[in-house]
Amino acid sequence: MKLRTLFATACAVFAWTQTTPALAAYPDHPIRLLVGYAPGGPVDTTARVFAKYLTDKLGQSVVVENRSGASGMIALDATAKAAPDGYILAFAASPPLTMSPHVQHSNLFDPRKDFTPVGLIVDYTNVLLLGPQAPVNTVQELIAYAKANPSAVTFGSAGNGASNHLSAELLKQQSGAPMMHIPYRGNAPAMVDVISSKITFMFDITSTAIPFIKSGKAKALAVTSKERNPELPGVPTMIESGLKDYEVVGWYALMGPPKLPADVNARLIQALKDVETDPAFRKAMADGGYTLNNGDAKVLQQRIEREYKLWGDVVKKADISVN
Repeated sequence: MKLRTLFATACAVFAWTQTTPALAAYPDHPIRLLVGYAPGGPVDTTARVFAKYLTDKLGQSVVVENRSGASGMIALDATAKAAPDGYILAFAASPPLTMSPHVQHSNLFDPRKDFTPVGLIVDYTNVLLLGPQAPVNTVQELIAYAKANPSAVTFGSAGNGASNHLSAELLKQQSGAPMMHIPYRGNAPAMVDVISSKITFMFDITSTAIPFIKSGKAKALAVTSKERNPELPGVPTMIESGLKDYEVVGWYALMGPPKLPADVNARLIQALKDVETDPAFRKAMADGGYTLNNGDAKVLQQRIEREYKLWGDVVKKADISVN
């Protein structure tokens, strides 16, 4: 009797396994990688390089989808509200997670709670640029000149609340020097006016600033990272220039919606590690002026929380708002 029961049970299990489809291994169809900026800019360009390598490592197409708006927050909001299946991810730049929510007074999402952080990808440094004819050659000379000429020093940015705007506000607050903000509709027109000395200075991402520096169209006073940039070894850091607490390093990271399943998250973590150890990817990032950062989810989460507080304090003190 027991043998018949065991035989019947085994037959039932066998029949069930033959009729019930196995769960598909992730990923089994294309992944959408959301980018919060328009095509052609540094975030979009880097995301497309990353997507190519992530496609290779996952064995499934990773398609970049641009959703610009709200200073990069629209794409992140869509990610935060996506189904937690790993088929919508975000190539996240740091400003929409740590700066823009304060400036926009947005409640679209809480960057500290509403995502599954997968890991960091690269860091990028800003550089303080002046026109070649500017009468100062160091950060301390710039600060002294601004204090001696209270209405003379102006700085440009890509707009109110942009990362280079807040980088300059942090300089202004830490130095106590009077400096006037001139917002532009993007970095390019601001750079034109720096080169022609219509405005005194601006901060720009190293990857786009290097051609202007090497051609002599702009001069670099300092980089905003803790260490010097390998592409600009002769340019000191802001810390070396006398501002001991000044460190601003932007970053790109891979983020998923909240409650991403553990197996999906583990697959993405491994794929990200595989991308970051690929020599061709590492070279592509170095050539673009980026520094590889293999910080894991815990490091990324801590960074979001720390920088969210830092920029919240800067925005509050400067009374910045786009509304």
